[in-house]
Amino acid sequence: MRYKITLSYSGAPYCGWQSQDNAPTVQGEVERALALLLGGPVKVTGAGRTDTGVNALAYPAHFDTDIPIDATYLLYKLNAIVGKGIVFHSIERRHDGFHARFDATKRTYNYFIHRKKDPFMDEFSYFYPYGLDVAAMNEAAALLKGEMDFSAFEKTGANNATSVCNVFSAGWKNYVPSHLSACGLAPEANGDYLVFEISANRFLRNMVRAIVGTLLE
Repeated sequence: MRYKITLSYSGAPYCGWQSQDNAPTVQGEVERALALLLGGPVKVTGAGRTDTGVNALAYPAHFDTDIPIDATYLLYKLNAIVGKGIVFHSIERRHDGFHARFDATKRTYNYFIHRKKDPFMDEFSYFYPYGLDVAAMNEAAALLKGEMDFSAFEKTGANNATSVCNVFSAGWKNYVPSHLSACGLAPEANGDYLVFEISANRFLRNMVRAIVGTLLE
């Protein structure tokens, strides 16, 4: 029987999604928790790999088991024993052909930067205290849209069958951090807090970080 799980996680305590020897990963921790509760090894397949430090919101994955489960009870127990920075939102029975990776048609990546020193942003936003031409950055980002080879933005040594990705949208926009709006300190939309949002059918390893670095230059 195949089950879909939806989870969110902070990437800070983990060396990315994919299991590694002698390194903590999200996949490894999820498989550990499931194995404890189901009484044996469990292979979990995620929608895609995320790099070290990358957070994920509503991330889908799936696993197979021959053991009948109570999804509500298993969800409760998983959240009770899983490691720091991971929360499970739902567990759903799916048909055996369902695949968390191959059935996903779109993935969205948000990369946050802040140009003013802010101690509440350091864990999930890149501090970049330099001038930026956001209009020019968006003009360049528009050139990313479409299906093309993104090997120039791929981490050296990656072993992918193809480097072609189809980017549906890409661009920069201002945003207001919740901790500032909550206390009436919301900044003007002047580029002090920016998010780069890109949606595509797939991403290569380190692709978005490389794109952001190029656009900032």
